[in-house]
Amino acid sequence: MFSEPTSPTTSQRVDADLKTPLEQAILLLFLTIPLLAVIAAVPVAWGHGLGWHDVIIGGVMYLVSGFGITVGYHRLFTHGSFKTGRPLRIALALAGSLAVEMSVTDWVAAHRRHHKYSDGDGDPHSPWRFGRDTTGVAKGFLHAHVGWLFNRERTAPERFCPDLLADRDIAAVSAAFPWCVAASVLIPPLAGGLWSMSWTGAVTALFWGSLVRIALLHHVTFSINSICHLIGERPFTTRDQSRNVRWLAVPSLGESWHNLHHADPTSARHGVLPGQLDPSAALIRGFERLGWAHDVRWPTAERIAARQARPAE
Repeated sequence: MFSEPTSPTTSQRVDADLKTPLEQAILLLFLTIPLLAVIAAVPVAWGHGLGWHDVIIGGVMYLVSGFGITVGYHRLFTHGSFKTGRPLRIALALAGSLAVEMSVTDWVAAHRRHHKYSDGDGDPHSPWRFGRDTTGVAKGFLHAHVGWLFNRERTAPERFCPDLLADRDIAAVSAAFPWCVAASVLIPPLAGGLWSMSWTGAVTALFWGSLVRIALLHHVTFSINSICHLIGERPFTTRDQSRNVRWLAVPSLGESWHNLHHADPTSARHGVLPGQLDPSAALIRGFERLGWAHDVRWPTAERIAARQARPAE
């Protein structure tokens, strides 16, 4: 049953400093240029502009940066679904930064705020912000998917993730975010050029491994905020409109089992029902078996049953 989520009071400061016009312009570039590359991808591929080097480089970069978001930014840093040692913490923070979404502290602050006020007034990206009629939902979808990123107010990490600000390693990775963005763009063409020993290999790897990969990962991530709060199944009881979207499970690496996530945010596994693939949970399980992760918060049958929605009588 949908109930009113928490809303911030005037004494609760959720915003930090304002984004500068330069930051807004850079954001626009990093959202539009990769998207234009996706639009151009079909004719480029049709003209034999896609080689197996590009597929491998793009796929590896997608998985590294994607798991950096899902396992690192989200399940580790935002929700503490498991614990790990210093080397893996740093590696996951760096991997998430390669997704070119936000620095780790800004991303975690925004996501913790989303959970605190989910689908309420303080939620930075609820698709229900403008009402439930057709126009309101359409406007809300665009806002939740990408529009909210252009709000000048930045969610305050000092309020939502002081634990990460106090972590010298994670604070350093956050401060190095511009360098991580540069690395994310430059690693594919460097790899492609060296692999093929040609400028052509560098250019095609830049197109597929940098631009197309960044755009695809962006819009898969953005879809969790928009699509997964608008359509899909709700087998678990939550106070918001979070939903499961099956066809997004593989590209989102398990994040689209969003209804369970909001019902049990600290769970290391989001796809808990039969047939629900969750690659991020599988990676965490691999870390655990290698001794790299511990205190993993795996869901139990009792916790799952307690959160399942009861049919109306």
